[in-house]
Amino acid sequence: MLRFGVFDHLDSDGSPLGNFLADRLRLIELIEQAGFAGYHLAEHHSTPLGMASSPSLFLAAAIQRTRSIRLGPLVYVLPLYHPLRLYEEICMLDHLSGGRFMVGIGRGGALLEHQRYGIDPTDAPAMYHEAFAVLMKAFDSDVLDFDGRFYNYKDFVVQAKPVQQPHPPLWYGAPNPEAVAWAAPRAINVVSLGPADRARAIADRYRQEWTILGRDMAALPHIGITRHIVVADSDARAQTVARQAYPRWRKAMDFIWRRAGVPFTLSAIYPDEFKDLEAIGHGVAGSPSTVRDYIARLEQESGVNYVLCQMLFGDMPFDDAAHSIALFGNEVLPAFR
Repeated sequence: MLRFGVFDHLDSDGSPLGNFLADRLRLIELIEQAGFAGYHLAEHHSTPLGMASSPSLFLAAAIQRTRSIRLGPLVYVLPLYHPLRLYEEICMLDHLSGGRFMVGIGRGGALLEHQRYGIDPTDAPAMYHEAFAVLMKAFDSDVLDFDGRFYNYKDFVVQAKPVQQPHPPLWYGAPNPEAVAWAAPRAINVVSLGPADRARAIADRYRQEWTILGRDMAALPHIGITRHIVVADSDARAQTVARQAYPRWRKAMDFIWRRAGVPFTLSAIYPDEFKDLEAIGHGVAGSPSTVRDYIARLEQESGVNYVLCQMLFGDMPFDDAAHSIALFGNEVLPAFR
């Protein structure tokens, strides 16, 4: 069965921050009402691409506005955190949500943001792996000792444990099929972006590894892909909404690279115009029937069991976003149940 979530950069639409955040929380309520399984929030810094510089803080507010949808960062940029402080936040959020929290973990995709925080990008991969090890040890321990290159702790008494045992579901941005060898034994949910054939290679590898491990295919973790999706009453209206909103998001997407004067590494995945994004299959804007057909093809081509719909982006007006979410929930999602 194909399931659906919403992926959100929470990129600036140019409005005052307080109004922007309030509108997004209202939209998350509508996302839950529409029947989406999850809401996934990106983390970015020093760029209009991400206005929720503290994902935990924003998600704590979203938890109070919802009752059933699962929520979490995709991802916590681990090199930017004190891992034990983050562990305690995760436990709090899992309890505040009644066990609905998800934990996305990663190095971070924009290493220029690490530089803005005074972290050497060459240290980021090792910091990520070490911070992840600290988190996993904290979930598994009552007293933690850790002796690493970046993190050293002695006799840390673990006071909190999450609702979900042994820990909330883990999510990871898989860059290639080779990453599955690490993710599958840990039952980590994976997400990719870009071409459907790469997602297919990741999905096939995950199912292969899952079978080798002797695990029940019914318990297969989420294997996801992100896509920009806009739904309206007609193809023409959806195209208008998407093509007007996309340029602001696209400029935010490469903002930090342009400011640093370095090439944008994802230009092949995210072209400058929405029509070009559609042309390479990385998004769709259309009526419910058009979007249903697109998702059916995507499922067949990619082999994923989870689609993260990027439905909130750029300077899309609130009413258009709300209508798109409602149409998806009423007329697209039921076709895949």
